[in-house]
Amino acid sequence: MAYQAGGQRSVPRPVPERPEAEAYLRDYSTLVEAVPFPSVIVDHRWDVVLANAAFASLFRGVGPHPTAMPDDNLLRFVLFHPDASTVLGEHESSWCLPMLAHFAAALERHGHDHGLQAIRREIAQDPIMEAAYRQGLPHWIRAVGERAVALDGAVRPLLHPDPRWGATDCRVVDETPRTLQEMGYTRLTLVLREVRRDRSRARGARRGPAHLRVVPTPED
Repeated sequence: MAYQAGGQRSVPRPVPERPEAEAYLRDYSTLVEAVPFPSVIVDHRWDVVLANAAFASLFRGVGPHPTAMPDDNLLRFVLFHPDASTVLGEHESSWCLPMLAHFAAALERHGHDHGLQAIRREIAQDPIMEAAYRQGLPHWIRAVGERAVALDGAVRPLLHPDPRWGATDCRVVDETPRTLQEMGYTRLTLVLREVRRDRSRARGARRGPAHLRVVPTPED
């Protein structure tokens, strides 16, 4: 796990880099931990390299899963964890579809990556998600525009387990410095907004696998 429980600060996973790069990550983890909002660094597979305590707190209520824990792989969590919709509001349209679009782009750039290929096979095992990926996703991107799948600047709903936040929105901010970018990493911070009292925690919350109802299954 990228974040060690018990109040300790985040510790980056070992990376196959030169010693100065690993030292940079260790120092950078201090900066990430100082941020009051959920902040995470991922690689091109969306494997979590390090995350802060606020990130761990956001997902503290999700149940165990063998391959889709949020502090292991954020992409797998969004797509495959049955509890994803209890944290990610409007899960299908605001989180799952954009993440499928990012996955498609990553697969185009790193087509031979074994980790990405494993995710692709898992998508293919779910007929509805496979239909969404192959037919629904291109249609959705054309309908909403390329900006809708962008990470930096996107405002997306969250269902925070801390009642001080509750049902709120976050702005996704890409804070990747050049050094991290050269390592193949991306840093994302979810800047939480103040709670809007007119919202219900139930908005978008639906336990169970992501079935992508917003993308109709194409007719034969």
